[in-house]
Amino acid sequence: MTSDQISVERTIAATPDRIFALISDAGKHSSIDGSGTVRGTEEESEPLVLGTTFGMQMHAGVGYRTSNTVIEFEQDRRIAWQTTGFGGVIGGRIWRYELSPTDGGTLVRETWDVSKDKQKFFLKHSRMAPAAKVGMRKTLERIAETLEA
Repeated sequence: MTSDQISVERTIAATPDRIFALISDAGKHSSIDGSGTVRGTEEESEPLVLGTTFGMQMHAGVGYRTSNTVIEFEQDRRIAWQTTGFGGVIGGRIWRYELSPTDGGTLVRETWDVSKDKQKFFLKHSRMAPAAKVGMRKTLERIAETLEA
């Protein structure tokens, strides 16, 4: 990985508002997560907005929790949250979704951005980058399956 970001995109046959409603609800993240690491939120299911902080229960070999803060927000167009763990000691990666209306639905771009992550060097040179790309592709597949059914 030479860049600080990896993105995948897919056109989904659904309107931006329907897609945004799904991805901006942390309580639904485990149902669309393609990585298999997201187990559930620690809060009630409610739409995320700029500044919202939410915790997630995760599992990648062992269970752990993350703290996430919404740092970018444009209703029905863009949302991003920054993830940290262990009281902010690790992490800082950003998960971003960008939605663009297009013929046949909405172009959805998901980005894994490690530019502000404390472990950036490790992440860029480990198996996590290719795994993140595979997981993001599966996430977009799950979003499509959920909304196109």
